[in-house]
Amino acid sequence: MNVNWRGLTRGFFERPPRVLYRRTGPRYFDAAAVVVVLNGVVVAGFGLVALVLYVDLHAAELALFAACSAAGFVVEGLLAGVYLRRAAQPVRSWLAGERGHEATLQTWAAAARLALAILRRPSLYAIGAVGAAAADLVLAALLDRPAYEAALLFPMSYLLYLSSVILRYLALELGIRPVLEDIGQSLPVAARPDFARVSLHGRLLATVPMVTWGASIIVAGLVTHNSRDFDTIGLASVVAVGVTAAISIWLSLVLADAVSGPIIDLRDATRRVGAGDLGVRVPVVSTDETGELAASFNAMVAGLGEREQLREAFGAFVDPALTERVLAEGTDLRGEVLEVSLLFLDVRGFTAVAESTGAHEVVARLNALYEGVVPVILSHGGHANKFIGDGLLAVFGAPERHADHAPRAVAAAREIAQLVRQGGAGDLEVGVGVNSGRVVVGTIGGGGRRDFTVIGDPVNTVARVEAATRLTGDDVLITETTLRALGADSDDFEERPGVPLKGKTATVRLYAPRITGS
Repeated sequence: MNVNWRGLTRGFFERPPRVLYRRTGPRYFDAAAVVVVLNGVVVAGFGLVALVLYVDLHAAELALFAACSAAGFVVEGLLAGVYLRRAAQPVRSWLAGERGHEATLQTWAAAARLALAILRRPSLYAIGAVGAAAADLVLAALLDRPAYEAALLFPMSYLLYLSSVILRYLALELGIRPVLEDIGQSLPVAARPDFARVSLHGRLLATVPMVTWGASIIVAGLVTHNSRDFDTIGLASVVAVGVTAAISIWLSLVLADAVSGPIIDLRDATRRVGAGDLGVRVPVVSTDETGELAASFNAMVAGLGEREQLREAFGAFVDPALTERVLAEGTDLRGEVLEVSLLFLDVRGFTAVAESTGAHEVVARLNALYEGVVPVILSHGGHANKFIGDGLLAVFGAPERHADHAPRAVAAAREIAQLVRQGGAGDLEVGVGVNSGRVVVGTIGGGGRRDFTVIGDPVNTVARVEAATRLTGDDVLITETTLRALGADSDDFEERPGVPLKGKTATVRLYAPRITGS
């Protein structure tokens, strides 16, 4: 049977804070302050166990020293608890219901640097030093030793206090996780709160030597005879510090680099991905969790690259504005009735051109035309909706809403006509019709295929308006509906004789730009 030790150990350490947080809510930090005090008492107990391995104490002496030592840790822990509750006040307010956008960002930052705020309190270190020195002096008095000999014990006593500081920091970081997760649910996705932290490298550099030093003290105590002087314990403390400095610190440096190095690579690669570089890859240099993380990151970036390629390919067949909307909202763009302007372009006499030209040249000439026309449509906020052989239907006002859709459509039509007259389409000639009105817009299709479509009488009319350019000799014609939507710009147009349009019982009034009439 395979046992997931990582899951068991993670659950063992993370479950108690989560359960306590769920049960206490805003009072969570009151409970955390109690844990801070108990942390010092537990460390004091460890120091007492180490002491009796070296020093022969009677029961009464041991009790008195234990009380004195614990008192120093308790006083320091109580002050740390006060600092903790004060630093956690923004978090307590947020948990009580003050959850505005700005308050959430500030609360997350306050919670994230809570453990570091306690770590940076100089007064706590001063109290720790006074408590350690006082306990050493009491022990010297109990053993009838000169007061100055207490200095032999002070390095170990103060290192014991520093161990409690490190453990408290780690415990607070672990304890704050459920709070950060709760606050994080309300953070904007793109938010990047201010980070105040101790690096992973720094944590390992502090924790590994602490464990090594404590283990060295205990092991040395087990193989020595206890006495009523400080010589042995003082020597053991010095040796333990020497072993820690010679071996453990170097080991922790190697371990810290092995762990933090790949994580730093991931951080840098993530920033490059955020800047748009989807070609970045992280080297997989181990088979442990960091190696798995690097491999997962590479797979994710490869997937993003494939999606970007699909997006680019999609954009080659679909208007960019529609591409963005589909990616944001999905393929089911619900039907809407909108006021839009429609532009229809057709190549004059293209049937004869196609019959006398090879297939490759036909496609090439059309593509050359559209290479010039489509950017004009896009620059005016239009959507190239359909390519129908040698014809093109463009929509202004959908899917992107534009109140001035008519001026945009007419400006695009005039620019296209000017482009073609100047030889932008080779020897091809085009007619352009513009009409405005209410249409139904949305996605239509089935069998896994959908198309963004505009439906309504204005669509049929605009194609017939373009066909009328062959009768009037104009490059551009617009309907009376579009002319009214132009407002002040309508003076730039002159009316053409009414032309019966196929499918229309009434004559549709048509207008041409004064500068393009021929």
